[in-house]
Amino acid sequence: QVQLVESGGGVVQPGGSLRLSCAASGSILRVNAWDWYRQAPGKQREWVAIATRGGSTMYADSVKGRFAISRDNAKNTVYLQMNSLKPEDTAVYLCNADITFPGGGDKNYWGQGTQVTVSS
Repeated sequence: QVQLVESGGGVVQPGGSLRLSCAASGSILRVNAWDWYRQAPGKQREWVAIATRGGSTMYADSVKGRFAISRDNAKNTVYLQMNSLKPEDTAVYLCNADITFPGGGDKNYWGQGTQVTVSS
């Protein structure tokens, strides 16, 4: 059984910063790619960023230069540092992990989501 637990959301003023975390626990050999997504009310889920096990990162144009994804492979944890936040960044943020099991095989998992609200 694998579980992803997110933390770090909250309410912040425009221009502020937040750091999200997502930790994977359970029977895990390795986490391959980590992704962050977000979903605002009434909108489709939007991909935000990816961090591969090899260290590559990519970002959606809407967050490039403001957000930074990083990972700690020893802790099976991913982070999303969000700076210069804007009201349009308000959404539920969800982590996604592609996990390989000790016995072989891969599966994709989602976190429960954490609310980020940017408002003055």
